[in-house]
Amino acid sequence: MSNKLKSVFLLIGAMLLLSGCDHLIVLNPKGAVGAEEKKLILTAIGLMLIVVIPVIIMTLVFAFKYRASNPNLDYDPEFHHSNKIEVVVWTIPIIIISILATITWHTTHSLDPYRPLDEPGKPITIQVVALDWKWLFIYPEQNIATVNLVEFPVDRPVEFRVTSDAPMNAFQIPQLGGQIYAMAGMQTKLHLIANEAGDYFGRSVNISGRGFSGMQFVARAVAQEDFDKWVQQVKQEPNNLSANEYYQLVKPSEDDPVKLYASVQPNLFNNIIMKFMMPGMEDLSVDHGSMVMSH
Repeated sequence: MSNKLKSVFLLIGAMLLLSGCDHLIVLNPKGAVGAEEKKLILTAIGLMLIVVIPVIIMTLVFAFKYRASNPNLDYDPEFHHSNKIEVVVWTIPIIIISILATITWHTTHSLDPYRPLDEPGKPITIQVVALDWKWLFIYPEQNIATVNLVEFPVDRPVEFRVTSDAPMNAFQIPQLGGQIYAMAGMQTKLHLIANEAGDYFGRSVNISGRGFSGMQFVARAVAQEDFDKWVQQVKQEPNNLSANEYYQLVKPSEDDPVKLYASVQPNLFNNIIMKFMMPGMEDLSVDHGSMVMSH
């Protein structure tokens, strides 16, 4: 084999390995939702291998046994049907598909992203806004906000409320499980929990323009006391997410560093949604929710 051909194979192999790194982290879950999704993936693969492995073996066996040069077999040009073969070919796939469909249906409903988790503790609410090309996280109960970093307590359910102030996007923390779309003028929900402390990779999984590849964030799970200390530290930051600051933040930018905001404009998340519902009312300093109620 020439050196040039070896280099091509090595390059292809490296590309395949690198392309699979991000996807394999779903098989190393760190939360209850991610663990259930891993279980479903492995179950589905196992059931499908019941068909795939025998087919591969039979392909090799038939190719050898029924080769033209084999003198030990009779040639039967009149053969056209076998009831036994028909039963095997149809029955086994039907059984596997039925089992797989039942498991998938049950798991899909139990892991509905809108469904609160059956976990102890009061959920913490975090509002998520997809921007060009960064993620804004607002903590309504703590009245703080962050960019490209979301921190939450370990072993405590998290309710993400997700919207977009940019093109449609998708929010995902692969090791914690689930994925939900972020759409302008709408709110979606995703319930997750981290059962181990650590930093987890978060990303956009919907191509949204030039800066899409850098639209990543850190999801950090820490002990409750460490989270409380972190909130107090953020409250000491000099930056505040006012309406004017948000106007600057919403402008398209790439590879943004982590930013922390000690306070947040009241009702900012709701106003971001409402400005798409009420054309011409883009002033985020106005409480659109109150205006709707007053009308």
